[in-house]
Amino acid sequence: MFCTFGRGYALKKFTPVFIISFAITFIFIVWGVVTPDNLEAVTSKIQHFLQTRFGWFYLISATVFLLFSIYIAFSKYGNIKLGKEDEEPEYSTISWFAMLFSAGMGIGLVFWGVAEPVSHYFVPPTGDGETAEAASQAMRFTIFHWGLHPWGIYALIALALAFFKFRKNVPGTISATFYPLIGERVKGPIGQTIDTIAVFATVFGVATSLGLGAIQINGGLSFLNENIPINTFTQFIIIGIVTVLFTGSALSGIGRGIKWLSNANVVVAILLMLFLLFTGPTTFLLNLFTSTFGNYIEYLPQMSFRTSPFNEDNEAWIQSWTIFYWAWWIAWSPFVGTFIARISRGRTIREFVIGVLAVPTVFSILWFSVFGGTGIYFEMFEGVGIWEAMEEGANTEVALFATLAELPFSTVATVLAIVLISTFFITSADSATFVIGMQTTNGMLNPPIKIKILWGFVQAAAAAVLLWSGGLNALQTASIIAAFPFVFVLLFMMVALVKGLRAELEE
Repeated sequence: MFCTFGRGYALKKFTPVFIISFAITFIFIVWGVVTPDNLEAVTSKIQHFLQTRFGWFYLISATVFLLFSIYIAFSKYGNIKLGKEDEEPEYSTISWFAMLFSAGMGIGLVFWGVAEPVSHYFVPPTGDGETAEAASQAMRFTIFHWGLHPWGIYALIALALAFFKFRKNVPGTISATFYPLIGERVKGPIGQTIDTIAVFATVFGVATSLGLGAIQINGGLSFLNENIPINTFTQFIIIGIVTVLFTGSALSGIGRGIKWLSNANVVVAILLMLFLLFTGPTTFLLNLFTSTFGNYIEYLPQMSFRTSPFNEDNEAWIQSWTIFYWAWWIAWSPFVGTFIARISRGRTIREFVIGVLAVPTVFSILWFSVFGGTGIYFEMFEGVGIWEAMEEGANTEVALFATLAELPFSTVATVLAIVLISTFFITSADSATFVIGMQTTNGMLNPPIKIKILWGFVQAAAAAVLLWSGGLNALQTASIIAAFPFVFVLLFMMVALVKGLRAELEE
């Protein structure tokens, strides 16, 4: 069935997917530079339409992707290896976890670690803020946004890519996973359209994260030195510096730069988390972790389908938070999925899915319990004023640093946090240059250096334009718009994967 699929995929100087994707992205960047206000106005209208008309679609789709991934892991297909039968995993389990986690969550965990739970505590999805119930909801919904659902999306696309690439020896492109559905047409306009959609979603999904990273690095530096302003110009400088760093890392390849930085990320993240755990309200945080874990499991089905059609305020909250997150994860999925697939050769489907779903979810619960729990504790019992710092100038990025300022050795902790954000920034960006390079070179496992450099600068430019045209709101808007067409790609990908796995067992 797949024996002739790899033929005819020799890399040309520039593939059609590269040319089309680059052209679309370039037009968007020029649009943002020339008329940023117009870009913001048009994209905001599109975002509002998608959120209000298709919020239910994002919710149902994300839950379907999660359930599908769990089903595949524990089905008769679970023992199939992502590679040849005698192949062993290419990377150690620790390095594997470190790389997939750094690529998949990175900057967002640090940016929202304190900010999101504190925001939900003051403006909860239901009921009054600044209550014990609001605090419980704040933690529960934060974990909902960062737990199983995003990793279910990543697991689906990564599993499909790894199975077809390493088991069936097809190109490592998104379109190649559709061979069981459309056959040789994946090499024509249909396949090129699928890959172009994936690249578009990746560029702007990653640009959102890079923008968040630049904003928070700026906030941390300003917190350390009041003479450093929080503005777009400073963020442009940060993006420029980090672009040079992540391009250099990407050129060294996965086995060196990305792997080393990912391992370093996990070490620094754990150190920072342990610092908060043991210098903050330790017993409170451990109790919060335990109760949040249980609440998340108890309320997971209800939260997964919550749309609140009878309450406009609650509906607006869902659109601003849950729908944004689901769109962000979907926009990130071609990038994270391709990267996870690339580093997962030699693992069984069951091992792969359990690892991708369970480990990052448990770590996220612990992370937000420590960071978010510390922020909520200071607000509830000590009146520190983290929320006031966030509201002043709409500076969400200062939440983490305002929290660290209340702990011993706050300056050291702040520096450590800035280093962590920077390394997450670098690993996310250099992984993305690698992935976009693969998708625009017919799935080459080691894309040409020039292609990776070019996409690195394109991502940086996209992030800069989004910040220029509307800051955090523009970043969120870009994710929601970029994700919408890719939802349909993922839905059909499930069908293609089942057909491919069924054929595998029948051979």
